[in-house]
Amino acid sequence: MQKEDPLERIARMEQEKAQNGGLKTTMYVLAAVAAVLAVALAYVWLSKSSLVRDLNTEKKELTAQIVALQGDYEHLSSDYDTINAQLDSSREEIAQLVDRIKKTDATNRAKMRQYEKELGTLRSIMRGYIVQIDSLNNLNHQLTVQAAEARKEAAESKKRNAQLSEQVQDLTGRVAVGSVIKGRGIRLEAYNASDKVTDRSSRVVRMMVSLTLSENELAPTGPVRVYVRVKDPEGFLLQDGSQASFTYAGEALSATASREVDYEGRDVEMSIYINNIPSYSKGVYTAEVYTLQAMLGKAEVLLR
Repeated sequence: MQKEDPLERIARMEQEKAQNGGLKTTMYVLAAVAAVLAVALAYVWLSKSSLVRDLNTEKKELTAQIVALQGDYEHLSSDYDTINAQLDSSREEIAQLVDRIKKTDATNRAKMRQYEKELGTLRSIMRGYIVQIDSLNNLNHQLTVQAAEARKEAAESKKRNAQLSEQVQDLTGRVAVGSVIKGRGIRLEAYNASDKVTDRSSRVVRMMVSLTLSENELAPTGPVRVYVRVKDPEGFLLQDGSQASFTYAGEALSATASREVDYEGRDVEMSIYINNIPSYSKGVYTAEVYTLQAMLGKAEVLLR
């Protein structure tokens, strides 16, 4: 066997040593890379797990909001068929939304955003229903109140009509109670020779009754004669010489004065003068105003 040269042996040993050192270095580098990759993978896994947890939490919150809105829709009701039909449609839509979100993975963010928009739309629709129902309920309440007032007014009108019917029972009956002309603003005033209002009995030369025939579209139009009966403080009827008379409620009555006006269903302001009275005494004078259909009212004046 050939003996190895010492120098060659030394060189070979140095080469083997160098090869072993490089291999160890490579192993260390690979180990370090593996450690870094492991850390990176762990970070990615933890981040993904955290993101998934957050998305699942968002999904639960969104689902809870939709279910809560579904409950609100279930408790919402109205007395109107049209709104009830719309409510049924919205309830079906929200039920489908609940079913879809339960079946959708929390990581499907596009679907989650879509469901959020649908939730907002359904909330807006519900607010519209509430406003509409409240408005209709308020209107229904107003109509109920108006109906009650109408019934009350009808009852009062019926009572008045019954009273007027008793007063005009001897008339032809062709004129309805609602067509009777009424008067308002009846005044009795005394005037002196200067045509000024006075309350001095010694200065009175004439009296005047003024009033307004009220508007009534139901009343017949045409000439209407208004009669005035003025009584002195002793209750005696003043006579101006015109010898006016009329029949009221089947009774023939004398009038102090009268005047005919053209009534067209609208307000008519008028005055009736009482002249040719020799003198006036102190006390309260009373004027009663009539048409053939009704007594329009009374007025008084005190003379000193």
